[in-house]
Amino acid sequence: MLAAAALVGLLSAPAMAAAKKDPETRLAEKLEGRVAGEPVDCIDTHRVRSSTIYDKTAIVFEAGSTIYVNRPDSGAMSLSRNDIMVTKPTMNRLCSIDTVQMMDSTGFWRGSVFLGDFVPYKKAPEG
Repeated sequence: MLAAAALVGLLSAPAMAAAKKDPETRLAEKLEGRVAGEPVDCIDTHRVRSSTIYDKTAIVFEAGSTIYVNRPDSGAMSLSRNDIMVTKPTMNRLCSIDTVQMMDSTGFWRGSVFLGDFVPYKKAPEG
């Protein structure tokens, strides 16, 4: 029984260590090996496969081989990776003029985030 408890502790240690890293470090690790492109005003939501919130820092949208990073113009303090992001895209596009509502897991409003430009990151060419 004690060995099983120790094994569980070892398995969760990397996950706990990752959770303790500050959001800027986690974001830098996510973008490692990628190069930033010119910022764009909008992204097509039908291409977005997933999104990740980096506490009080940024929202990352994964769209195929491109990762878009949005550092909000205002309201970044409302970003929490434990919250749910509610968007109301216009014409299947999320744009820098849009506002995102943050809700906690029970559905209570936590704040509004005013999106900024979307910076695309693509894998750096090899060579």
